Amino acid sequence: MALCLAAAIVMVGAGSNHRTWAGEEATVKVFVIWQGEGRTVQTGPHEATFVGSLFGPVYVDTENGLIRSGVMSCPAILELGLEDGKEQGRGRCTITAQDGAQIYADIECAGVYMVGCNGELTLTGGTKKFEGISGGGKVQIRPDSRQITPMQNSPAKEEGTGSLEARELHYKLP
Repeated sequence: MALCLAAAIVMVGAGSNHRTWAGEEATVKVFVIWQGEGRTVQTGPHEATFVGSLFGPVYVDTENGLIRSGVMSCPAILELGLEDGKEQGRGRCTITAQDGAQIYADIECAGVYMVGCNGELTLTGGTKKFEGISGGGKVQIRPDSRQITPMQNSPAKEEGTGSLEARELHYKLP
């Protein structure tokens, strides 16, 4: 359940002890351990569509190690090729820092179902100390596990876990 999108990310280069400054610009390494859930429906002779959400803690890698910086939540859509296993995903994410400030991000990716997907994470705005934030970077989304529960006369329920990593997420504050 690669749910690509997620995204992830967020680059809350803002750990609870990190202050943000007007004009700040930096590149950070972000890591998210996500859980996902949703429904999968066959939407064509050779394709299925997953609609669901990813959520989990956001960590920023610093010179002192990983620091928990907030929580990510992403509604996501994943289109799956039933014959070739290819996937394309997109999501719109909200990352909430520990002080309640939020970052909004879009994620798009492509890959192979249950292997993962690679793509782009784009920061689209924020609130409070993140108001006007912009930037982005490459993102990798990898599943660890999934469980599919067939449902009689309705879409299959799907749950899974995985990781999202943005190794060089660049951001800029106005």
